[in-house]
Amino acid sequence: MKITKIKIKNFRLLRSFELDLEKELSLVIGKNNCGKTSLLSILDKFIGSKSNINSFTFDDFNIEFQKELKNIIGNESDGEQEISFLGISLMVFIEYDETDNLANISKLMLDLDPRNKTIVIKFEYKLLEEDLREMKVDYEQFKVKYKKNTIVDLNEIRTESINDFLKNNHKKYFKLFRKSIGFDYKTSTVMESDYIDLFKEKISIDKVLNFKIISAKRNVSNIDSDKTLSILSSNYYKKKEEKENETDKIQEFKDVLSKTDAHLNEIYSGLFEKVIDKVGRFGGLSKGDSIIKIVSTLQHKELLKDNTTVMYDHNGEHLLPENYNGLGYLNLISMIFEIELLLSDFRIENKPNEEPADINLLFIEEPEAHTHPQMQYIFIKNIKDILKNASSGEDGKAFNLQTIISTHSCHITSESDFNDIKYFYKTHHNEVITKNLKDLKDEYEKDGELNNYKFLKQYLTLHRAELFFADKAIFIEGDTERILLPAMMKKVDQEYIENPLLSQNISIVEVGAYSHIFEKFIAFIGLKSLIITDIDSAKKEIKEKQGKEVSSDVKCRVSDIEASTITNASLKYFINYSAYSQSYLEEVAATAISESSIESTNEVKVIEFYKRLTLEDKIVTKNIETKQWVPSKNGEVLIIYQTSEINKNSEVYHARSFEDSFFHLNRQFIQDNKDEFRSLKNIHYFDDDNNDCYFLAEECVSKKPSFAMEILLNSLEEGNKKYCNWEIPGYIKEGLIWLKNN
Repeated sequence: MKITKIKIKNFRLLRSFELDLEKELSLVIGKNNCGKTSLLSILDKFIGSKSNINSFTFDDFNIEFQKELKNIIGNESDGEQEISFLGISLMVFIEYDETDNLANISKLMLDLDPRNKTIVIKFEYKLLEEDLREMKVDYEQFKVKYKKNTIVDLNEIRTESINDFLKNNHKKYFKLFRKSIGFDYKTSTVMESDYIDLFKEKISIDKVLNFKIISAKRNVSNIDSDKTLSILSSNYYKKKEEKENETDKIQEFKDVLSKTDAHLNEIYSGLFEKVIDKVGRFGGLSKGDSIIKIVSTLQHKELLKDNTTVMYDHNGEHLLPENYNGLGYLNLISMIFEIELLLSDFRIENKPNEEPADINLLFIEEPEAHTHPQMQYIFIKNIKDILKNASSGEDGKAFNLQTIISTHSCHITSESDFNDIKYFYKTHHNEVITKNLKDLKDEYEKDGELNNYKFLKQYLTLHRAELFFADKAIFIEGDTERILLPAMMKKVDQEYIENPLLSQNISIVEVGAYSHIFEKFIAFIGLKSLIITDIDSAKKEIKEKQGKEVSSDVKCRVSDIEASTITNASLKYFINYSAYSQSYLEEVAATAISESSIESTNEVKVIEFYKRLTLEDKIVTKNIETKQWVPSKNGEVLIIYQTSEINKNSEVYHARSFEDSFFHLNRQFIQDNKDEFRSLKNIHYFDDDNNDCYFLAEECVSKKPSFAMEILLNSLEEGNKKYCNWEIPGYIKEGLIWLKNN
């Protein structure tokens, strides 16, 4: 038996939300403020420790739903408005099979068809129609009183009075409901009208669902007075003592305490002799009535509570108090204790004659708190086995356990099974959706690109799991851009102060010429991305091979009269001929032909197409139906490459690569520091004005990373401006500005 799906409606950011759960472990990831804590909160309010009380606040309602509710309440017309579901709901889908014990869920079944193996439990905090009518009447009365006590304009009265009324009174009208609702297994749809009212029928679900939490707000600190682990060790003993009251170790502990009591009684007799004599003299009662004795009554539970301390064995030589270690160790050990305590609760160890609940759901929130990366790796590597072994009955009763772990940690994510990952994605300000990462595999498999998926999976887990948590990404080809990009971002921030790039959550990813392999991933997680690449101009060259003429693409200057195409696979993929309108292509073709000295053809040269695209033309989004990237000014991807540019000497040049683009703008910078650019060979070529930048890039650059480092080493700072003696190539600058402002 397992929970397969959770559906949530109108709770905070979870307006219309679905989450598929894995049989053992589901890892919930996503950027900050994307609903992970909201998931934990609604589970706790409906099926956890808060389920016996109404703990909902008005702020728990999704903002869009709040607006709808205010419009309904504030509508003064007599006509009834057609309304949808008014409230918050949680649906839990449970699947079972023939091997499961159905005793606990039999009362929840509405369909006795053996082919239907799904039960849906729905939890609601909602407004019924009769309560809505009463609420509207009460609000009108409230509004009259509010007007008398408040001197503001009418619009403000309406807004503020509705807010106050709903915040203070929603619990009077909204009611809690718990139902088992019908499920049509043929269409995989719920049937809301067919249900059992579990509250009305007094049917408990305690034996069906048991939900426990390890919160991110753990009681862990390393101040001297804190004994978090020692308290947890005491709690752990209590659980063991309840379960194993008659075992040898527990009995041995109690026997030692009894002997200690007898020994302490003799010591206490002498220790308290004088004060006991005084009590006897002041007794004023018959002989013997006021005689007292101090007797040792060591209680095994209380002894551990205040008189045991967790110590650390330091190199086998010294014992150090728990607070002498860092918060990371305290947090990790604290979690292990807490997990053991909750596993004990799931097993119901203190009630040997009772069976655990059918489904036990454990939510561990942000286990990475205070821990360094290596510790996070250790945690996620071991937690699955610990939970699996515990639930299998290794430590007592076997029980059915499902676990949800939420995390912001790219280290935990990188060590996890991709099939376990659930990605939370904010579609806009007030709504979140979730995606199963295992569905991404299907996307690649459908298009026959399974090897690309394997590469992506390996790359993300080994290098760049941080992409899951980034707000934006920059995909670059090589070492030069990787080394220089932070400096370029700084230069842009210095020129355009608002919304600085270096203050944004941007991940820089080196992908070589393979950014197109990431395109499904980019579209899947909706990541705003800048792809920096090269135009890679080329011309056709025909050679004879084995008696046959063979045509091949050979790199050349962009300005070469024979330049006809590009060799950049990523550029061709994201900006493809077929993705652009025919009229646009014809316009480019006409311009290219009229300006070309080549006689010929009605066919536009590929290179001319890419040369004439504007920045807006290079912003693309993925068409869901055609699965092609198409131009869209609101697209999530901008792919940039070299464009024609004028330098300080009024020279126009269209570069092929980053290096010749940089030389075109910064040739004087290189010449002024040529003794410092040791990685550049043939440095004297820069002195000859007849050597164009393409020639310099081909003949002088041998070690690209070293060249990039030397640019930084020779950069100057004037006042608060850094890197002020060289310019950013225009195509990169306009790309960074786009990313900065979007």
